[in-house]
Amino acid sequence: MRKTWGAVVGAGLTAVVLLTGCTAGAGGSTATGPDATFAVNAEAARASGVTDTAFDDGTPSADLVDTGWLDRVAEATDIPRRALQGYAGAALAIGEQQPDCHLGWNTLAGIGWVESHHGTIFGGHIQDNGVTSDLIIGVALDGNGFQEIPDSDAGAVDGDTEWDRAVGPMQIVPTTWAAWATEANGDGVPDIHNIDDSSLSAAEYLCYSGGDLGTEDGWRTAIGAYNESPAYLDEVLDYANRYASEAMAEN
Repeated sequence: MRKTWGAVVGAGLTAVVLLTGCTAGAGGSTATGPDATFAVNAEAARASGVTDTAFDDGTPSADLVDTGWLDRVAEATDIPRRALQGYAGAALAIGEQQPDCHLGWNTLAGIGWVESHHGTIFGGHIQDNGVTSDLIIGVALDGNGFQEIPDSDAGAVDGDTEWDRAVGPMQIVPTTWAAWATEANGDGVPDIHNIDDSSLSAAEYLCYSGGDLGTEDGWRTAIGAYNESPAYLDEVLDYANRYASEAMAEN
């Protein structure tokens, strides 16, 4: 059975209207997706009034996020603070560049949990510089229970010269990385093991794939492009809604 879209819509509509400027339609209804309903745009994430920084001005994505918001939401959701900073920074950066995409931090966080437990899946963590303390490299995509993707990068990204493997905290495959690798932290070099770079790269790919993630069709299309498994989509949706609900309850 398909998961219900917008399962936690009723938890925080008033707060969302105040924070994001969303308005009801003619019939009094509001958007009903995890990103349309709980999108954290620049105004919401910079709740303390920090408005003089912009990604397009060269500010690293991680520095776009208000520290007070990070502290509150990390505590409310149990998302490691540095991971949350990567997700929220990427959502803010892509919001500046592609405002019609409507990608929320909570969707990136849902993907980050499912893919690598926010960088902790092998007992490591995301360091202060945004890089995972241990390499996170997935199983060989050899068609044995997984998609079959022969080696595309001569092992340069994943260390495997026979099959491709998903890599980094957002588990991006080499072919996707080759097309969408994006630098977010100001050092000029996209790093698949860095939560800021990988989150913004994932955001670019999601927006390209789904268009407007504030719609159900757009959101589902984007997540399906990331991983076509229905079970994967359901789990990301569960966590995206859970994180949004917990964050809104904290505000």
